[in-house]
Amino acid sequence: MEQAKGHRRPTILIVDDEKTNIDVLVNLLNGEFRAIIAKNAEQALKRLESKDEKIDLILLDILMPEMDGYELSRRVKNNILTRNIPIMFITALSMVEDEVKGFEMGAVDYITKPFVAPIVLARVRTHVELKLKRDLCEILAMEDSLTGIPNRRKFDEFLEFQWSAIQRRKSPLSLMLIDVDYFKKYNDNYGHAAGDDCLRKVARMLKSSMPRAMDFVARYGGEEFACILPDTGQAGAVEVAKRLLNAVSSLQIPHEFSDSANHITVSIGVSTVTPPEAGAASDLIETADLALYESKASGRNQISFIAYQ
Repeated sequence: MEQAKGHRRPTILIVDDEKTNIDVLVNLLNGEFRAIIAKNAEQALKRLESKDEKIDLILLDILMPEMDGYELSRRVKNNILTRNIPIMFITALSMVEDEVKGFEMGAVDYITKPFVAPIVLARVRTHVELKLKRDLCEILAMEDSLTGIPNRRKFDEFLEFQWSAIQRRKSPLSLMLIDVDYFKKYNDNYGHAAGDDCLRKVARMLKSSMPRAMDFVARYGGEEFACILPDTGQAGAVEVAKRLLNAVSSLQIPHEFSDSANHITVSIGVSTVTPPEAGAASDLIETADLALYESKASGRNQISFIAYQ
C-alpha cells in the first residue's frame, strides 16, 4: 500500500502473548505499516484509549490469559471510540464453531496459525484500505466543515452512547457548553473571514486542551461548542473548564469590541449527572445551557456550574 508523501503509515495493533508470533507479524508488517504491540488485553485497551494512537486494524489472538480475545473484541465493539476499528482474529483454533464465534464477536477476518505470510499481508492490506475509505466517509458526515472537529450530529450520537453507558457503569457524566463571548461584535467589526479563522483557532485549542482521549469536543452551532466528559464528576469537570477557559484566553486573539477583555474569551456552563438520577440526555443539555446563561449574565469570561436535577 503506497502512502502519499507526508501521510502517516496505517497503524496495526498486534495483541498476542507469544513473542514468536509477535516477531513474525512485526517483521512482516513493518515498513508498509506501523506495527505496535500489546502483550495482553489490558495493554491493548490502554493503547486503544491513548490520545496519541490512531489504530487502523487490530490483529488479535484469541487464547490469552486473564481476558481472552473474544472479551477484548466485545469491549472494543461496545466503545463508540473504537467500534469502527476492524479486528482480525489470528489463532490456533481451527474449528468451524470457533470461526463462527469470531465473526459473531465482530471480527472482519479470521486467520489460523501457522501464518502464511502473503495471505496475512494481502488481507491486512484489504481491511486497512476499507477502513480508511470508511473513515473518510464518516469524517465527511460527522465533521464540521469549518472547524474540522465533530459536528452537532456526532455530538448527539456520542452523548446518547455515553448516556446509555453511564447507566451500566453507574459513573458520572459531565457536559460543558462553551460560547465565544461577544462574537457578533467580532464578526461585525473584523469581518466574517476573521470570524471563521477565530472559530477554527478556538476549536483547535479546545480539542488540544482536552486531557483524555475519551473526552469529546464538538461544534454545537454558530459560535458555541460542547464538551462531553465521561466518568467525570463535578470537581473534575470544573477543573477541565478552567483549563479550557485559560487555553482560549492564551490565544490572545485581539477583540477590542469585547466588554469582557481586550481579546477573545469564552463563557462556560457545566453540569454533571450521576445515575440513577439520569432521566434524558436532553435534560443534561438543558441544565448546562442554564449554567452557560448564568455565566453570560454574570459578566462572561467565566464558568458556572449547575447540578443536574
